[in-house]
Amino acid sequence: MPKRQSNPAWSRDELILALDLYLRYRTALPSKDHPHVLELSNLLGRLGGLLSFGESGTFRNANGVHMKLGNFRRWDPEYVKDGRTGLAKGNKDEGEVWSAFANHPDKLAGAVFAIRRAVEGGQIVRFLELEAVDEFWVQDAEEGKLLTVLHRIRERKRSLVEAKKKDMQRRYGQLRCEACDFNFSEHYGPGAQGIIDVHHIKPVHTLRPGEKTKLSDLALVCANCHRVIHSRKKWLTVQQVRALYDEFNNHL
Repeated sequence: MPKRQSNPAWSRDELILALDLYLRYRTALPSKDHPHVLELSNLLGRLGGLLSFGESGTFRNANGVHMKLGNFRRWDPEYVKDGRTGLAKGNKDEGEVWSAFANHPDKLAGAVFAIRRAVEGGQIVRFLELEAVDEFWVQDAEEGKLLTVLHRIRERKRSLVEAKKKDMQRRYGQLRCEACDFNFSEHYGPGAQGIIDVHHIKPVHTLRPGEKTKLSDLALVCANCHRVIHSRKKWLTVQQVRALYDEFNNHL
């Protein structure tokens, strides 16, 4: 008899969607046959298809969704304050997602809306596109894989990148990193003129499929600073990287 294939651990995208459902029914969890549980199960199946890991016949079925809601109870202070415990088996990301979103309803609502729109508009996040922007140095944002991909696709759009560079060149006569002031042409000569990364500065959970990106939504950063920005789940802002750079270099 072939070995039964186990389902992969829940991704942050999935946990964010599950947390949203949990908080809507915080005082009395819905049954596994509830329409909202069934709807989320269906949505997660589509999400698994986009991320190419939803191949098992039991992947995120209604029973699994219902159990995941029970997992969140162990992180809910309102539930455990009387000595009760939720389902013990889960993963550490549940606690991280709870900390990041449970007490920030606007942020959660924005992430849920954006993830659902990304799944429904699957042409944006086809798996081939996911592979194309799967850079090892980019830590997935706390909002999950899909919105990270949406962010990186926007950063890579050639027409926007060139328009931002031309705008900054016209304004300041040069291209410098907005975090550390590095200018490639000053260090590598005229042949390096124009080499610089473009970073999308809007919070990931506010991104909307089809929304037009303005030049003011973009910042020019060198490759090093860009990697620092994306080095942790809660991405740093350009201003935070600037502060880190200034603090460290002022002590040299």
